[in-house]
Amino acid sequence: MSLKMRCAVLLALLSSPTVMAQTFTFTAIPDEDETQLRTRFEKVAQYLEQQLGIEVKYIPVKSYSAAVTAFRNNQVQLAWFGGLSGVQARRLVPDSQAIAQGYEDQFFKSYFIAHSSTEIVPSDNFPNINGYTFTFGAKNSTSGRLMPQFFIERNLGKNTKEVFKRIGYSGDHSRTIAQVQAGVYQVGAVNYKVWESALANGKVDLNKVNVIWESPAYPDYQWTIRGDVNANFGKGFSEKVTQALLGMTDTDLLSSFPRQSFVPADNSDYEPIEDVAKAIGLID
Repeated sequence: MSLKMRCAVLLALLSSPTVMAQTFTFTAIPDEDETQLRTRFEKVAQYLEQQLGIEVKYIPVKSYSAAVTAFRNNQVQLAWFGGLSGVQARRLVPDSQAIAQGYEDQFFKSYFIAHSSTEIVPSDNFPNINGYTFTFGAKNSTSGRLMPQFFIERNLGKNTKEVFKRIGYSGDHSRTIAQVQAGVYQVGAVNYKVWESALANGKVDLNKVNVIWESPAYPDYQWTIRGDVNANFGKGFSEKVTQALLGMTDTDLLSSFPRQSFVPADNSDYEPIEDVAKAIGLID
């Protein structure tokens, strides 16, 4: 075989899909400590790799907006989004779909927490938090910003800027708990799952911080996949990913979220989140 022919064969082999195997990538909003996220999602990557039969890689990001940008730019094809970030991502990427959510995400909640020095008593009624310092989580967090802002403004009848002495954005739920517990802010809003995990792990001092109000339920986290994955990874690939997520039964893996299981999701499930985001001016 001539050198020219050998080069042609080599090029053909290198361009073959069996040789040039694609890597399926995913990310997640950074709602907790980065070390915990990496441990959790590298396990998910291993699980998906086994189920899908191709290389799967978890790509960490530094912010909620970075997760949306990575999804928009096709740096990742799948993402574990919150309600709001999922809405934002699907608006930017045509035909993308919410495919699975945690069982608990069908009726998610926010907790309002307060430092003991406020002497705010826990109640089923919305608390009088006028004049305190307050921290949300990340600016694009559903449970740490969007829904808490909605509940504050609906119950108190005025803009959050008129309610509080000072407003902060901690960046994630773990930091919200730490900041309120330390008295950096007097009151804050937090994802109830992160609070319960922190409490179970001994990271909450109930003598310093406690839950003062529990919100009504709303839809939140979900797995969203790009609409072009079947074209790029093969016919039926989106359904294979969906079934892999819905079939996740390993209790250790599920507890790291923490969720009891994953159930089907649809874009229409998050219309209430989109409506609230429009109502308070976070999206057009």
